[in-house]
Amino acid sequence: MKEGFFVSHEIGLYVHIPFCKAKCYYCDFNSYPGLDSLIPEYINALKTEIEIYAGKLKDKKISTIYIGGGTPSILDGASIDSLLKVIFRNFSVCKDAEITIESNPGTLDSSKLHAYHSAGINRLSIGLQSWQDRLLKSIGRIHTANDFIVNFNEARNAGFMNINIDLMFGLPGQTMEDWMSTLQNVISLKPEHISCYSLKVEEGTPMDKLIQEDESLAIPEELDRMMYHHVVRELKKSGYRHYEISNFALSGFESRHNMIYWNACEYLGVGAGSHSYILGERFGNEESPSEYINKINLKGSASYSEGIIDTMESIKEYMILGLRLIDGISPEHFEKRYGINIYELYGEKIEELKSRGLLKTEDNRICLTETGLDLANQVFVEFI
Repeated sequence: MKEGFFVSHEIGLYVHIPFCKAKCYYCDFNSYPGLDSLIPEYINALKTEIEIYAGKLKDKKISTIYIGGGTPSILDGASIDSLLKVIFRNFSVCKDAEITIESNPGTLDSSKLHAYHSAGINRLSIGLQSWQDRLLKSIGRIHTANDFIVNFNEARNAGFMNINIDLMFGLPGQTMEDWMSTLQNVISLKPEHISCYSLKVEEGTPMDKLIQEDESLAIPEELDRMMYHHVVRELKKSGYRHYEISNFALSGFESRHNMIYWNACEYLGVGAGSHSYILGERFGNEESPSEYINKINLKGSASYSEGIIDTMESIKEYMILGLRLIDGISPEHFEKRYGINIYELYGEKIEELKSRGLLKTEDNRICLTETGLDLANQVFVEFI
């Protein structure tokens, strides 16, 4: 087999902002409330890290920039502008680069949104999660549905023509009527992209503790699946293409940055707790914002290696990530990338999963069936 990693002259750049106003009850991301005093030092450390990597990756162009968190919209327009200027000054950024910032209602306003847009942000992702204020409160969100509506309209007025809205279903106390109402209201706004995630209760989170104390808070699996099937049907009827298990887009508005991950391509992560995959090596950064700042200032690096990804490991990741896409995996592309026929390696496994109704072959691609979408983890585990 050929080398297992995919090398491209274009990569995605992820920038992690770990600060937030309050930690949501379900969140296990690398985020911290109450550390706003570190923001100026942190931004300076980010700029240093970006400059250092730019020197090491001179042959790489940036095709997408994704500023995630945490709550990146806690930053003012000047901070985002200065950060992007350092990226553009040090890296070769594609002219049509997709540049996204994650945001939460209640941390946005008209002047900030205009500043973000002027700085070069051309895609806004807003974490709404639910239309019902009682549900927002129950999961630790600090905004209301009205805050979201105001911010969405302000974003349109600021010039954002590529907006994603994040939604969650399977929330404790959420009814099918709640979910249908949330979806109907969001569709009426005509965002370009909608992400719909089933609540995953992560161990050690406040949500995990609440459900352990009262198991009745966890909604039945059957209702969770009903909610998922409803969103697939309704968004398809409304002109959205279901292109990844949890993601839907109007034509041409699929998340280019996330497609880099799902296609197992190269990306660079900067900031506390970020991860990278470059030249077959996976490496991550120190998670603590203060430790990240100290290490960047003292050593010029806060990273540690997670190891070289060998060919077989790369193939496993390619299969699992690629099958998340509704279009699935191209055997032709697989052979071009790895130098081996996918059916020689996985033929028996693929046929077995097809016989169980979890996989199908369509237009010379291998993809999940409708049943497979519901039982995706059962498929993925077969390729680990």
